[in-house]
Amino acid sequence: MVTRTPSRPPTARCNARPPALSPLPDERMGKVDTAWLRMDSASNLMMINGVWTLTPGIPWPALCERVQERMLAYPRFRQCVVRDAIGARWVEDAHFDIRAHVVRTTLPRRAGEGKGQSQQTALQERIGELAMQPLDPLRPLWQFHLIDNFVDGDGQSGSALIMRIHHCIADGMALLHVILSLVDGGTVPPAPVPAARSDHSGGPGAAQDPPLTDFTAQALQALHEPQKTLAHARATTLETARLGQQLLSDMAALALMPNDSPTRLKGVPGGAKRVAWCTPLPLHEVKAVGAALGCSLNDVLLSCVAGALGSYLRRHGERTEGQEIRAMVPVNLRSPDEDGTLGNHFGLVPLLLPIGINNPIERVYEVRRRMAALKGSTQPLLTYALLAVAGVLVQPAQDALLGLFSRKTTAVMTNVPGPHAPLTLCGARLAQCLFWVPQSGSVGLGVSILSYAGNVQFGLIADTALCPEPQQIIDAFIPEFEQLLWLSLMLP
Repeated sequence: MVTRTPSRPPTARCNARPPALSPLPDERMGKVDTAWLRMDSASNLMMINGVWTLTPGIPWPALCERVQERMLAYPRFRQCVVRDAIGARWVEDAHFDIRAHVVRTTLPRRAGEGKGQSQQTALQERIGELAMQPLDPLRPLWQFHLIDNFVDGDGQSGSALIMRIHHCIADGMALLHVILSLVDGGTVPPAPVPAARSDHSGGPGAAQDPPLTDFTAQALQALHEPQKTLAHARATTLETARLGQQLLSDMAALALMPNDSPTRLKGVPGGAKRVAWCTPLPLHEVKAVGAALGCSLNDVLLSCVAGALGSYLRRHGERTEGQEIRAMVPVNLRSPDEDGTLGNHFGLVPLLLPIGINNPIERVYEVRRRMAALKGSTQPLLTYALLAVAGVLVQPAQDALLGLFSRKTTAVMTNVPGPHAPLTLCGARLAQCLFWVPQSGSVGLGVSILSYAGNVQFGLIADTALCPEPQQIIDAFIPEFEQLLWLSLMLP
């Protein structure tokens, strides 16, 4: 077990220890999760960062109680990471203290011209600072910061909840299930079901060998329907050959992936981050534009991202004609029966964003063409396998392997569908929810798109050495969408 000196308790009252829960056995960390654990660097920490704004404010003890009731039901949030010669293990924190993970704080604001720094700017700076503060390696790798004195853009007093969770615990889709369990009406995860005991006596409850069972069923079908079985075999052979050809083609595409365009957004990251976000867009308007142009919602949003990035670069004196930057896009690989499980079960697919196309209609159709070309690709499976291989290598070898891809990438971009209906937490309305994905290696830009309660939100996290003012990119996003909106309204 991990030991430490207990921290000084805060003035507000909150139970330090979680409710009585079953002891957790030590557990070996999976290979892919180990790879994410070891990707931390001085310029990029592998944390998923998020923020909720709430109206009115919520009391800190109530938040502690909710976290203990819902979130700690997931064993990972009570376990520390202990590294060893062959990777890492999950070990229960025998001295778990909720006060070290749910921190009560205030939002400092710098004085300036006029009324001084705005609440949103102060919150953005605080999130950027926390994005570069490592989590305590002697504790479970997550932390919440509850800001009591937050006032939103409409002048409503409330709270802001900043969330930091290390990527080795889970990917974004899995963490969305965890975080949403905290809201009013959310559910705790079901208790883990013990593995079925193998009973070699063959009596009731005996475990069967699925491969043998499947083989027996196929053999009986072949005896009764030989022609149908031969046709199925021919179709299976053709499909296997097609998949093999696709696999070889995708392997070559990844191995020979060229560098993307060298822009000011690409280079050597420094040691500071800044986040930004825009006013939410009505989701029905985005869908209407997509329907008018015969494009998906993702095509429209990614085209606006490419337009905003191109506009930003041109305003800073760069020529973008014929330029394109590569974004790594996560692809969920979970099967339906894996919903609610933690860990990392996703691959990555490289998408070239046509930042040099100024015409919005031409650009959205080019994005649609490129997205269609990626459908059916095995690249997400290949990158997932690559991460698994990286997780068993020594640290320098993992860094060298994954560095080959980060040097050919400018951004990481993810799009997560959130809840359709408005939510509440401890009786307060969840007004806005945002998150930012981590970047690895030398990548300095993270783009996040999240839908919630009939709106879609665009967020950005950037290394300040490469993009000092990410809000300038954000400010170009809405005009890019409005251009598409007006042009689609002019169509017959």
